[in-house]
Amino acid sequence: MPELSPSTQKFVEIKEIKDGVVYLKSGGIRQILIVSGINFDLKSEAEQNLILHTFQNMLNAIDFSVQFFIHSRKVNVDDYLEGMTIRKEKEENELLRIQIEEYVEFIKAFVVENAIISKTFFVIVPYDPIIMSGATSGFLNTLKSIVKKPGDSQAMENIQKNLEQLGHRVNQIISSLEQVGLRAVPLDDEELTELFYNLYNPQLVEKKRLEISK
Repeated sequence: MPELSPSTQKFVEIKEIKDGVVYLKSGGIRQILIVSGINFDLKSEAEQNLILHTFQNMLNAIDFSVQFFIHSRKVNVDDYLEGMTIRKEKEENELLRIQIEEYVEFIKAFVVENAIISKTFFVIVPYDPIIMSGATSGFLNTLKSIVKKPGDSQAMENIQKNLEQLGHRVNQIISSLEQVGLRAVPLDDEELTELFYNLYNPQLVEKKRLEISK
């Protein structure tokens, strides 16, 4: 992620992003799935009821919390317009060249008056390791800080176990969403960075649109 000032970092809960996993300062870990959409309105009543019933069963089956998130963002069409301009330059038919040029000018004028908004759907799957509280926890933490060494095998083992638990949850959510007719794919490091960059910079036009491409 772009470098943040100290005052901004206080409000960012993310410690690091690695191998598609978001590590929080609190010790929790998250994976974020981008989810395809379906045109619910075009479904028949029976299909709509089946989708709702299947989705309800999915929610009742999971024993952990998940967050459903819709990201609305203004789309940057500069790359698209640049591509059309390149196509115009390669076009040998003069009439088509004129039509492409007029189309590009139309799109430019249109987006000035009517911003193009994209909606992207995400599911955030969490795993928060159990942390002991109270005086006992304080004593144990102090003891661990004394005996713990860099690259401690027990610490690495705990991290691996946490990642495995998170992975089980992610697979369960992906499988459940498939039964609803939705495809879900975990975001990689670059996509996660892009998403959080957009979230922490809402005043900026989106640099690119996240899509399911895997």
